[in-house]
Amino acid sequence: MFCRDLTAFRRWLAVFPAICMLAFPCARTAREAESSATSATVSLDAASAAAARLSRLHSFLVSWRGKLILERYYNGARRAHAANIKSASKSVLSALVGIAIDRGLIANVKQPIASFFPHLLGNDGDSPKREITVEDLLTMRSGLETTSNRNYGRWVQSRDWIRFALAQRLVYPPGTTMEYSTGNAHLLSAILTKVSGTNTWQFAQESFAKPLGFALPKWPQDPQGIYFGGNDMLLTPRQMVAFGGLYLNRGRAGGQQIVPAAWVDASFVPRAQSRRESERFYGYGWWIRELAGRRTFYAWGYGGQFIFVVPELDLVVVTTSSTAVSAERRSHLRAIYDLVEHSVIAPVASGVTAKAVDAGSLQ
Repeated sequence: MFCRDLTAFRRWLAVFPAICMLAFPCARTAREAESSATSATVSLDAASAAAARLSRLHSFLVSWRGKLILERYYNGARRAHAANIKSASKSVLSALVGIAIDRGLIANVKQPIASFFPHLLGNDGDSPKREITVEDLLTMRSGLETTSNRNYGRWVQSRDWIRFALAQRLVYPPGTTMEYSTGNAHLLSAILTKVSGTNTWQFAQESFAKPLGFALPKWPQDPQGIYFGGNDMLLTPRQMVAFGGLYLNRGRAGGQQIVPAAWVDASFVPRAQSRRESERFYGYGWWIRELAGRRTFYAWGYGGQFIFVVPELDLVVVTTSSTAVSAERRSHLRAIYDLVEHSVIAPVASGVTAKAVDAGSLQ
Protein backbone atom coordinates (compact mmCIF):
# COMPACT_ATOMS: atom_id res chain seq x y z
CA MET A 1 0.00 0.00 0.00
CA PHE A 2 1.03 3.58 -0.43
CA CYS A 3 2.25 5.50 2.59
CA ARG A 4 -0.26 6.73 5.18
CA ASP A 5 1.72 9.57 6.73
CA LEU A 6 4.21 12.18 5.63
CA THR A 7 7.20 10.59 7.40
CA ALA A 8 6.59 7.26 5.71
CA PHE A 9 6.00 9.07 2.43
CA ARG A 10 9.42 10.73 2.64
CA ARG A 11 11.13 7.39 3.34
CA TRP A 12 9.29 5.82 0.43
CA LEU A 13 10.08 8.78 -1.84
CA ALA A 14 13.81 8.32 -1.16
CA VAL A 15 13.82 4.85 -2.70
CA PHE A 16 11.06 5.21 -5.30
CA PRO A 17 13.18 6.50 -8.23
CA ALA A 18 15.11 3.23 -8.31
CA ILE A 19 11.89 1.23 -8.12
CA CYS A 20 10.35 3.32 -10.89
CA MET A 21 13.34 2.73 -13.18
CA LEU A 22 12.89 -1.00 -12.70
CA ALA A 23 9.16 -1.03 -13.38
CA PHE A 24 9.37 -0.67 -17.14
CA PRO A 25 12.03 -3.34 -17.76
CA CYS A 26 10.01 -5.70 -15.57
CA ALA A 27 6.92 -4.98 -17.64
CA ARG A 28 8.83 -5.69 -20.85
CA THR A 29 10.20 -8.96 -19.45
CA ALA A 30 6.68 -10.01 -18.48
CA ARG A 31 5.43 -9.20 -21.98
CA GLU A 32 8.15 -11.29 -23.57
CA ALA A 33 7.56 -14.22 -21.21
CA GLU A 34 3.83 -14.15 -21.84
CA SER A 35 3.84 -13.36 -25.56
CA SER A 36 1.71 -16.42 -26.29
CA ALA A 37 -1.15 -15.10 -24.13
CA THR A 38 -4.14 -13.52 -25.88
CA SER A 39 -6.89 -11.15 -24.86
CA ALA A 40 -9.07 -14.23 -24.38
CA THR A 41 -7.15 -14.86 -21.16
CA VAL A 42 -9.12 -12.07 -19.50
CA SER A 43 -12.84 -11.43 -19.67
CA LEU A 44 -13.98 -7.83 -19.49
CA ASP A 45 -17.67 -8.63 -19.81
CA ALA A 46 -18.31 -7.45 -16.25
CA ALA A 47 -16.44 -4.21 -16.95
CA SER A 48 -18.46 -3.57 -20.09
CA ALA A 49 -21.73 -4.22 -18.27
CA ALA A 50 -20.76 -1.98 -15.34
CA ALA A 51 -19.69 0.83 -17.66
CA ALA A 52 -23.01 0.72 -19.52
CA ARG A 53 -24.79 1.58 -16.29
CA LEU A 54 -22.91 4.90 -15.84
CA SER A 55 -25.17 7.65 -17.16
CA ARG A 56 -22.35 10.22 -17.47
CA LEU A 57 -19.86 7.96 -19.24
CA HIS A 58 -19.07 8.69 -22.89
CA SER A 59 -16.29 6.23 -23.70
CA PHE A 60 -14.44 3.31 -22.17
CA LEU A 61 -11.35 1.83 -23.83
CA VAL A 62 -8.86 -0.79 -22.65
CA SER A 63 -5.53 -1.46 -24.35
CA TRP A 64 -3.52 -4.47 -23.18
CA ARG A 65 -0.10 -5.36 -24.55
CA GLY A 66 -0.55 -2.80 -27.30
CA LYS A 67 -3.89 -4.20 -28.46
CA LEU A 68 -7.25 -2.50 -28.02
CA ILE A 69 -9.31 -5.24 -26.36
CA LEU A 70 -12.34 -3.16 -25.35
CA GLU A 71 -13.85 -0.07 -26.98
CA ARG A 72 -17.30 1.15 -26.02
CA TYR A 73 -19.14 4.44 -26.55
CA TYR A 74 -22.20 5.63 -24.66
CA ASN A 75 -24.78 8.37 -24.46
CA GLY A 76 -24.36 9.60 -28.01
CA ALA A 77 -20.54 9.65 -28.07
CA ARG A 78 -18.72 8.47 -31.20
CA ARG A 79 -15.22 7.16 -31.87
CA ALA A 80 -14.23 10.16 -34.01
CA HIS A 81 -15.58 12.72 -31.54
CA ALA A 82 -12.82 14.70 -29.78
CA ALA A 83 -13.40 15.03 -26.04
CA ASN A 84 -12.46 17.98 -23.88
CA ILE A 85 -9.98 16.21 -21.61
CA LYS A 86 -10.02 19.09 -19.10
CA SER A 87 -7.13 18.87 -16.60
CA ALA A 88 -5.80 15.66 -18.14
CA SER A 89 -4.23 18.26 -20.44
CA LYS A 90 -1.65 18.83 -17.69
CA SER A 91 -0.07 15.46 -18.45
CA VAL A 92 0.24 16.42 -22.13
CA LEU A 93 1.71 19.78 -21.16
CA SER A 94 4.28 17.98 -18.99
CA ALA A 95 5.35 15.95 -22.02
CA LEU A 96 5.86 19.19 -23.98
CA VAL A 97 8.05 20.59 -21.19
CA GLY A 98 10.14 17.42 -21.25
CA ILE A 99 10.58 17.75 -25.01
CA ALA A 100 11.54 21.42 -24.65
CA ILE A 101 14.18 20.57 -22.05
CA ASP A 102 15.54 17.79 -24.25
CA ARG A 103 15.89 20.29 -27.10
CA GLY A 104 17.71 22.78 -24.90
CA LEU A 105 14.90 25.34 -25.00
CA ILE A 106 14.62 25.18 -21.20
CA ALA A 107 17.79 24.61 -19.19
CA ASN A 108 16.38 22.07 -16.75
CA VAL A 109 13.58 21.68 -14.21
CA LYS A 110 15.54 23.69 -11.64
CA GLN A 111 15.50 26.83 -13.79
CA PRO A 112 13.80 29.67 -11.88
CA ILE A 113 10.72 30.98 -13.66
CA ALA A 114 11.79 34.57 -12.93
CA SER A 115 14.07 34.30 -15.94
CA PHE A 116 10.96 34.01 -18.12
CA PHE A 117 8.91 36.72 -16.37
CA PRO A 118 11.42 39.39 -15.27
CA HIS A 119 8.89 42.18 -15.86
CA LEU A 120 6.39 40.56 -13.50
CA LEU A 121 8.77 39.37 -10.78
CA GLY A 122 11.17 42.30 -10.62
CA ASN A 123 10.01 44.04 -7.44
CA ASP A 124 11.77 43.59 -4.11
CA GLY A 125 8.60 42.13 -2.65
CA ASP A 126 8.71 39.37 -5.25
CA SER A 127 12.01 37.98 -3.96
CA PRO A 128 10.53 34.73 -2.54
CA LYS A 129 8.55 34.18 -5.75
CA ARG A 130 11.77 34.36 -7.76
CA GLU A 131 12.75 31.07 -6.13
CA ILE A 132 9.90 29.24 -7.90
CA THR A 133 11.28 26.77 -10.46
CA VAL A 134 9.91 24.98 -13.51
CA GLU A 135 9.78 21.83 -11.38
CA ASP A 136 7.65 23.60 -8.78
CA LEU A 137 5.08 24.39 -11.48
CA LEU A 138 5.11 20.80 -12.77
CA THR A 139 4.55 19.37 -9.28
CA MET A 140 2.03 21.97 -8.06
CA ARG A 141 4.47 23.19 -5.41
CA SER A 142 4.91 26.80 -6.53
CA GLY A 143 3.52 27.93 -3.18
CA LEU A 144 1.24 30.44 -4.93
CA GLU A 145 -2.38 30.59 -3.86
CA THR A 146 -4.46 28.51 -6.24
CA THR A 147 -6.21 29.95 -9.27
CA SER A 148 -8.47 26.87 -9.30
CA ASN A 149 -11.61 26.11 -7.29
CA ARG A 150 -12.75 29.24 -5.39
CA ASN A 151 -10.50 31.55 -7.46
CA TYR A 152 -11.07 30.05 -10.89
CA GLY A 153 -13.83 32.41 -12.02
CA ARG A 154 -11.92 35.58 -11.10
CA TRP A 155 -8.80 34.25 -12.77
CA VAL A 156 -10.28 33.35 -16.17
CA GLN A 157 -12.26 36.59 -16.23
CA SER A 158 -9.16 38.69 -15.60
CA ARG A 159 -7.49 40.68 -18.38
CA ASP A 160 -4.09 39.02 -17.92
CA TRP A 161 -3.99 35.42 -16.68
CA ILE A 162 -0.19 35.35 -16.28
CA ARG A 163 -0.08 38.55 -14.25
CA PHE A 164 -2.99 37.34 -12.12
CA ALA A 165 -1.35 33.97 -11.39
CA LEU A 166 1.99 35.52 -10.44
CA ALA A 167 0.32 38.19 -8.31
CA GLN A 168 -1.21 35.53 -6.05
CA ARG A 169 0.22 35.57 -2.54
CA LEU A 170 2.60 32.84 -1.43
CA VAL A 171 0.78 30.50 0.93
CA TYR A 172 3.70 28.04 1.19
CA PRO A 173 7.45 28.33 0.58
CA PRO A 174 8.17 27.31 -3.05
CA GLY A 175 9.00 23.66 -3.53
CA THR A 176 7.43 22.41 -0.30
CA THR A 177 3.68 21.79 -0.28
CA MET A 178 1.24 20.79 -3.00
CA GLU A 179 -1.45 23.35 -3.82
CA TYR A 180 -3.24 22.26 -6.98
CA SER A 181 -3.60 25.20 -9.37
CA THR A 182 -4.22 25.38 -13.10
CA GLY A 183 -2.40 28.71 -12.98
CA ASN A 184 0.86 26.78 -12.52
CA ALA A 185 0.22 24.84 -15.73
CA HIS A 186 -0.72 28.02 -17.59
CA LEU A 187 2.61 29.57 -16.60
CA LEU A 188 4.26 26.54 -18.22
CA SER A 189 2.31 27.20 -21.42
CA ALA A 190 3.56 30.79 -21.36
CA ILE A 191 7.12 29.53 -20.91
CA LEU A 192 6.75 27.14 -23.85
CA THR A 193 5.44 30.02 -25.95
CA LYS A 194 8.48 32.16 -25.06
CA VAL A 195 11.15 29.52 -25.64
CA SER A 196 9.71 27.82 -28.74
CA GLY A 197 9.35 30.97 -30.80
CA THR A 198 5.85 29.84 -31.74
CA ASN A 199 2.89 28.93 -29.50
CA THR A 200 1.94 25.95 -27.38
CA TRP A 201 -0.51 24.58 -29.94
CA GLN A 202 2.01 24.67 -32.78
CA PHE A 203 4.74 23.23 -30.57
CA ALA A 204 2.40 20.41 -29.51
CA GLN A 205 1.34 19.81 -33.08
CA GLU A 206 4.91 19.45 -34.32
CA SER A 207 6.53 17.63 -31.39
CA PHE A 208 3.70 15.46 -30.06
CA ALA A 209 0.61 15.09 -32.27
CA LYS A 210 2.22 14.75 -35.70
CA PRO A 211 4.67 11.99 -34.62
CA LEU A 212 1.69 10.10 -33.15
CA GLY A 213 -0.15 10.41 -36.46
CA PHE A 214 -2.91 12.92 -35.79
CA ALA A 215 -3.69 16.62 -35.90
CA LEU A 216 -4.36 18.40 -32.63
CA PRO A 217 -7.32 20.81 -32.71
CA LYS A 218 -6.81 24.30 -31.38
CA TRP A 219 -8.13 24.93 -27.89
CA PRO A 220 -8.92 28.17 -25.97
CA GLN A 221 -6.39 30.96 -25.45
CA ASP A 222 -6.05 33.62 -22.78
CA PRO A 223 -6.50 37.36 -23.57
CA GLN A 224 -2.82 37.59 -24.60
CA GLY A 225 -3.17 34.65 -27.00
CA ILE A 226 -1.40 32.04 -24.84
CA TYR A 227 -3.00 28.63 -25.23
CA PHE A 228 -4.70 27.49 -22.05
CA GLY A 229 -2.10 25.54 -20.09
CA GLY A 230 -3.41 22.41 -18.48
CA ASN A 231 -7.06 22.58 -19.50
CA ASP A 232 -9.46 22.18 -22.42
CA MET A 233 -7.26 20.25 -24.86
CA LEU A 234 -9.23 18.12 -27.33
CA LEU A 235 -8.37 14.47 -28.02
CA THR A 236 -10.37 11.52 -29.26
CA PRO A 237 -10.45 8.52 -26.90
CA ARG A 238 -8.17 6.59 -29.26
CA GLN A 239 -5.69 9.46 -29.24
CA MET A 240 -5.81 9.36 -25.46
CA VAL A 241 -4.95 5.65 -25.64
CA ALA A 242 -2.04 6.50 -27.95
CA PHE A 243 -0.76 9.06 -25.45
CA GLY A 244 -1.04 6.55 -22.62
CA GLY A 245 0.77 3.98 -24.75
CA LEU A 246 3.52 6.51 -25.41
CA TYR A 247 4.20 6.75 -21.68
CA LEU A 248 3.78 3.00 -21.23
CA ASN A 249 6.61 2.56 -23.75
CA ARG A 250 8.84 5.20 -22.13
CA GLY A 251 8.22 7.84 -24.78
CA ARG A 252 8.56 5.68 -27.89
CA ALA A 253 5.96 5.20 -30.64
CA GLY A 254 6.26 4.16 -34.26
CA GLY A 255 10.00 3.66 -33.95
CA GLN A 256 10.54 7.24 -32.73
CA GLN A 257 11.58 8.57 -29.33
CA ILE A 258 8.94 11.28 -29.02
CA VAL A 259 9.27 12.04 -25.31
CA PRO A 260 12.66 11.40 -23.66
CA ALA A 261 12.63 8.11 -21.75
CA ALA A 262 14.27 9.77 -18.77
CA TRP A 263 11.46 12.33 -18.69
CA VAL A 264 8.81 9.60 -18.56
CA ASP A 265 10.68 7.95 -15.68
CA ALA A 266 11.01 11.27 -13.86
CA SER A 267 7.34 12.10 -14.43
CA PHE A 268 6.28 8.91 -12.69
CA VAL A 269 8.25 9.62 -9.50
CA PRO A 270 5.92 10.86 -6.71
CA ARG A 271 7.13 14.30 -5.69
CA ALA A 272 4.13 15.75 -3.89
CA GLN A 273 1.40 14.32 -1.70
CA SER A 274 -2.25 15.22 -2.10
CA ARG A 275 -3.61 17.11 0.89
CA ARG A 276 -7.06 15.65 0.19
CA GLU A 277 -6.11 11.99 0.00
CA SER A 278 -2.99 10.73 1.77
CA GLU A 279 -2.42 7.82 -0.62
CA ARG A 280 -2.56 9.92 -3.78
CA PHE A 281 0.63 11.51 -5.10
CA TYR A 282 1.71 13.77 -7.95
CA GLY A 283 4.72 13.63 -10.26
CA TYR A 284 5.39 15.82 -13.28
CA GLY A 285 1.78 16.36 -14.33
CA TRP A 286 0.71 12.79 -13.50
CA TRP A 287 -1.28 11.47 -10.54
CA ILE A 288 -0.02 8.33 -8.82
CA ARG A 289 -1.86 5.84 -6.65
CA GLU A 290 -2.27 2.13 -6.08
CA LEU A 291 -5.24 0.32 -7.67
CA ALA A 292 -5.82 -3.39 -7.16
CA GLY A 293 -2.33 -3.66 -5.69
CA ARG A 294 -0.68 -2.20 -8.81
CA ARG A 295 1.10 1.12 -9.08
CA THR A 296 -1.03 3.23 -11.40
CA PHE A 297 -0.20 6.54 -13.08
CA TYR A 298 -3.00 8.62 -14.49
CA ALA A 299 -3.98 11.82 -16.24
CA TRP A 300 -7.17 13.14 -14.66
CA GLY A 301 -9.60 15.74 -15.93
CA TYR A 302 -12.76 17.21 -14.45
CA GLY A 303 -15.91 15.13 -14.80
CA GLY A 304 -14.18 11.79 -15.41
CA GLN A 305 -11.63 12.23 -18.21
CA PHE A 306 -8.92 9.65 -17.45
CA ILE A 307 -5.85 8.00 -18.96
CA PHE A 308 -4.69 5.21 -16.63
CA VAL A 309 -1.26 3.67 -17.25
CA VAL A 310 -0.25 0.47 -15.44
CA PRO A 311 3.28 -0.47 -16.59
CA GLU A 312 3.37 -3.72 -14.59
CA LEU A 313 0.49 -5.04 -16.67
CA ASP A 314 1.25 -3.32 -19.99
CA LEU A 315 -2.18 -1.75 -19.61
CA VAL A 316 -3.82 1.54 -20.63
CA VAL A 317 -7.41 2.41 -19.72
CA VAL A 318 -9.22 5.51 -21.00
CA THR A 319 -12.54 7.03 -20.02
CA THR A 320 -14.29 10.20 -21.12
CA SER A 321 -17.42 11.57 -19.50
CA SER A 322 -19.84 14.45 -19.40
CA THR A 323 -18.25 17.69 -18.20
CA ALA A 324 -21.58 19.14 -17.08
CA VAL A 325 -21.80 20.33 -13.48
CA SER A 326 -24.03 17.90 -11.62
CA ALA A 327 -24.64 16.45 -8.18
CA GLU A 328 -23.75 13.06 -9.67
CA ARG A 329 -20.20 14.12 -10.52
CA ARG A 330 -18.51 12.86 -7.35
CA SER A 331 -20.34 9.52 -7.31
CA HIS A 332 -19.47 9.09 -10.99
CA LEU A 333 -15.80 9.67 -10.18
CA ARG A 334 -15.89 6.96 -7.50
CA ALA A 335 -17.66 4.64 -9.92
CA ILE A 336 -14.88 5.06 -12.51
CA TYR A 337 -12.18 4.27 -9.95
CA ASP A 338 -14.13 1.16 -8.90
CA LEU A 339 -14.69 0.17 -12.52
CA VAL A 340 -11.01 0.44 -13.45
CA GLU A 341 -9.69 -1.11 -10.24
CA HIS A 342 -12.05 -4.03 -9.78
CA SER A 343 -13.34 -4.76 -13.29
CA VAL A 344 -10.19 -4.09 -15.35
CA ILE A 345 -6.92 -4.03 -13.39
CA ALA A 346 -7.83 -6.87 -11.01
CA PRO A 347 -8.95 -9.36 -13.68
CA VAL A 348 -6.04 -8.46 -15.98
CA ALA A 349 -3.62 -8.95 -13.08
CA SER A 350 -5.27 -12.28 -12.24
CA GLY A 351 -5.05 -13.37 -15.87
CA VAL A 352 -1.36 -12.50 -16.05
CA THR A 353 -0.67 -14.38 -12.81
CA ALA A 354 -2.66 -17.40 -13.92
CA LYS A 355 -0.88 -17.51 -17.27
CA ALA A 356 2.52 -17.24 -15.57
CA VAL A 357 1.60 -20.10 -13.22
CA ASP A 358 0.40 -22.23 -16.13
CA ALA A 359 3.64 -21.57 -18.03
CA GLY A 360 5.68 -22.43 -14.95
CA SER A 361 3.90 -25.73 -14.45
CA LEU A 362 5.00 -26.90 -17.91
CA GLN A 363 8.69 -26.47 -17.16
